[in-house]
Amino acid sequence: MTHRALITGIAGFAGGFLAEHLLSLGDAVLGVSQDGGWTPSSPPAIAGLVDVLPWNIAEPGRPERDALRRIEHFQPDAVYHLAALSVPDDCGDHEPTPQAVATNVEGTRRVLELAASLPGRPRVLLAGSSHVYAPVTPENPLVSEDAPLGPTRGYGKTKLAAERLAHEAHQRGLDVVIARAFQHAGPRQSPRMMLSQWARQFAAADQPVEIHTRDAHVDLTDVRDVVRAYRLLIERGRSGEVYNVGSSRDCRTGDLVEHLRRLADAGRAIVELRPGCKQDAIADITRLVERTGWRPEIPIEQTVADTWEYWRGA
Repeated sequence: MTHRALITGIAGFAGGFLAEHLLSLGDAVLGVSQDGGWTPSSPPAIAGLVDVLPWNIAEPGRPERDALRRIEHFQPDAVYHLAALSVPDDCGDHEPTPQAVATNVEGTRRVLELAASLPGRPRVLLAGSSHVYAPVTPENPLVSEDAPLGPTRGYGKTKLAAERLAHEAHQRGLDVVIARAFQHAGPRQSPRMMLSQWARQFAAADQPVEIHTRDAHVDLTDVRDVVRAYRLLIERGRSGEVYNVGSSRDCRTGDLVEHLRRLADAGRAIVELRPGCKQDAIADITRLVERTGWRPEIPIEQTVADTWEYWRGA
């Protein structure tokens, strides 16, 4: 079954890959970005295939009249809400910054209100985050969707607030599914994110590569697998439910950077800026697998290699 999909944040990292995936399945796609344009890292192959409308969701109000008219005429039956301030360091250490609240919380409210106002009442997928979970221990890092919530930083607090808005909208009759995405990576990702940051350092100069620590443990999934899960949740997810989207694998950062070093420069020195053990939550994806049949398909070694190839040619 094909869909008419509206993607907020289409010019972002996951948004571009999602648009590519939906087009490959025959879906019609309309995008929204802050200024109505693409970014330099957006996939050029889809720039001529997808219209992008301007809407800064962090600012009060609905889209401008022309953009709203085009969305209503497009008649989406699926809305993928990916637009967010998604770099945790930009969202506040302990409490959210005003910009994080405006974008991640109030922006989500505006997108949900827009979806509820459309005649076709589309299904909405909210791209949430694993940062909403309470801290875990190395002895027990696996979290199901029912695990305790308790974000400690501004980013996670805004994403949890966005989830609550989605649940409230569902109670009012909107068809909403929440995808709690764990860390994902791949080519075209911002160099402020872990794997791209390392790859850019390898590509830029013959200097030691700086990382936080070799002993951080994360759940890392290829972005191309993540967007497959989003599409399957639009089709098969249960309305009002939350689904973890992750690899369910514990990836040690030291192993990842060593694989990248073998590809890029086996003799390059690695410098740890913040040595020590750090344990992130690891996704229990039982609910997602049982509901959709999805499983991650792209090995992390390919994700690392493809990310390196992108930055080597950048």
